[in-house]
Amino acid sequence: MKFNKVILSINAHPDDAESWNAGALKLLSEKGYTIVIATMTGGELGGCNMSMEETFRVRYQEAKAAAAVLGAEYYNLGGIDGFLYDTKELRLKTISLIRKVKAGVIFTHLPNDYHPDHRATAAIVEAAAIVSSLDPVPVDEDPLDITPLLYHSAPLKLSDPLGAQLTAPDFFVDVTSVVEVKKEMLGRHHSQLELMKHMHKIDDFFGYVLEGNREYGRMAEVDYAEVYWQHLGGGFQSVPQVQTDLAEYIVKAKNLKR
Repeated sequence: MKFNKVILSINAHPDDAESWNAGALKLLSEKGYTIVIATMTGGELGGCNMSMEETFRVRYQEAKAAAAVLGAEYYNLGGIDGFLYDTKELRLKTISLIRKVKAGVIFTHLPNDYHPDHRATAAIVEAAAIVSSLDPVPVDEDPLDITPLLYHSAPLKLSDPLGAQLTAPDFFVDVTSVVEVKKEMLGRHHSQLELMKHMHKIDDFFGYVLEGNREYGRMAEVDYAEVYWQHLGGGFQSVPQVQTDLAEYIVKAKNLKR
């Protein structure tokens, strides 16, 4: 089977792709993939001393600037931060985008991620991806030739909604060689520094994210790592495309149990 060499990373908020997925995206871009980044919401609640409209404008520009580091396009799908639901409208918008960019591989959050907006995004993306090759779907774009592969990135600290640690990921990606690119992308999201100081009393949010990558790296005996699951449920192919294309960067954890 041949999957189009377009990666679509669809997440809930601006800075999610940069936090959980940027290293693998950079490595895949070096393998000849076109990268597209999308968010289900505009991150409208993620601002300090700004209205939702002002926050949207700021975060939209930040997201575009971060995507540009990879030469990637950025799309916003119109959901509202903090009020994200799995709706027919958002499913259709997501199907349209998947078809428009001709995605071969999709990354999104885990279905049991700690954040409710992330869980809603995972449900919308899975539902959209599984029908993206079917003729009767009522969108303007032509169906894909084959259902795209679906992968899930890690939530913060490998935490489920109740704070328990998730079971071992399918694979770890050594992102040590591209961590400076990840830092550069994170650094475009200036608005989040003040937000995280206010919300979580984290003085250096980007450093906090990178410490997570260092923690995953320690599990796999590399400096920095990202962690992933491939969606192998019914309706999706089990071709390990990302694992094959990034074979030299795939590592296994030493300390986690399945």
